[in-house]
Amino acid sequence: MLHIFCPHCGELRSEEEFHASGQAHIPRPLDPNACTDEEWGDYMFFRDNPRGLHHELWDHVAGCRHYYTDPRHPVTYQLHHTYQLGTKPQFTDKADTAKTATTALGEKV
Repeated sequence: MLHIFCPHCGELRSEEEFHASGQAHIPRPLDPNACTDEEWGDYMFFRDNPRGLHHELWDHVAGCRHYYTDPRHPVTYQLHHTYQLGTKPQFTDKADTAKTATTALGEKV
């Protein structure tokens, strides 16, 4: 079982308390009424599916019920440093990722 760090609660909790809600950092169209059907369909239904690290929106459903962002590697299912919505991640590239995840969670992930 995974233990995931909730940036709102400030503690590691069981993975059963969380729910992944899809890709994070998707900008909403400024004027949805001016979008074509194709543009609106792209915004609503199409997401990136990278093989490497990508940012996901998560919800602490059985805890504080707040949303936050967690970079995850879909091949290894390795979760990295969690951060609150509206803030920037503490790492900038893949070389920084492992170091930040280890120090932020207090353990190797």
